[in-house]
Amino acid sequence: MHVLIFGGAGFVGLNLAERLLAQGAEATLFDRRAPIASAMRAFEKLPGRLRAVVGDVASQADIDAAFASAPSHVVYGAALTPGSAREAADPVRVLDVNLTGFVRALDAARKRGVRRVVNLSSAGAYGAAAFAHRSFDESLPADPTSLYSITKFASERAATRLSDLWRMDFRSVRLSAVFGPWEHDSGVRDTLSPPYQVARMALAGEPIVLPRPILRDWVYGPDVAEALVAVLNAPALQHQIYNVTPGAGWTLLEWAQCFAALRPGLVARLAAPGETPSVDPHSAGDRGIMSPARLAADTGFKARYDLAASFAHLTQWIDAHHDAWEGR
Repeated sequence: MHVLIFGGAGFVGLNLAERLLAQGAEATLFDRRAPIASAMRAFEKLPGRLRAVVGDVASQADIDAAFASAPSHVVYGAALTPGSAREAADPVRVLDVNLTGFVRALDAARKRGVRRVVNLSSAGAYGAAAFAHRSFDESLPADPTSLYSITKFASERAATRLSDLWRMDFRSVRLSAVFGPWEHDSGVRDTLSPPYQVARMALAGEPIVLPRPILRDWVYGPDVAEALVAVLNAPALQHQIYNVTPGAGWTLLEWAQCFAALRPGLVARLAAPGETPSVDPHSAGDRGIMSPARLAADTGFKARYDLAASFAHLTQWIDAHHDAWEGR
């Protein structure tokens, strides 16, 4: 298997590349910037073959150059996740990367006979609907509102339509709230994951003040990589869209308290009335927990990392990859 990963220098792309290379597959990482040096050094030790291509999904020529490596599969993870200020300032760029660039990549894959394309969508595609339910599956009607969620939902619909027109195998996965290894400030996300924010503050000894406990079905990067490999490899898939989630949640307050237990004196608490929190939770409320049943039924995937396992793994990973944690 040879997988071309658009947005390959981002932390989800790096987790996927690491998993592919570890099993001896080939991975080509396409991004506007080269992957961080620490990741390239780590990946060179793995048995698979790695390439990195610098380019822009807004350029058809750049996309065509990436396909010169003759991939068998494609994962499209190039995306901007803007806050409201960037949405207002540069909506054209957001649409071009998240939606039009995806269609360009699909067309290039069609012309080259790629076996399967997997679109990295998001729980954000459910939009406001996800906050009205304690739990839900892929049948929930979506109500996207932000440009990010609108483009993710639109990319799914475009993939489904073009799959029918072109008789191609295009699938979309809705990732829950991802965090974990290789996450760093890449410049394309206006705020990093809340677990990452907490970990940065904890390791710096800064007070962690949360607006609320913040319940979410957080999904660990290596689990996302396993799910993507399962979708890429599945001989027959019954659906166009799959949730990628552990199917259970824990609170960010619990995550912060894990750090506090290791660092005596570290402040990890809820904000007092009128106090400004130090963590951006990305939403004003808690969305429901996504169901993993469809993906489990079609691929056998089951997340391995819960709160305790992800905390143990990430703290060890940070110790071993300090340069990557600093984005180097």
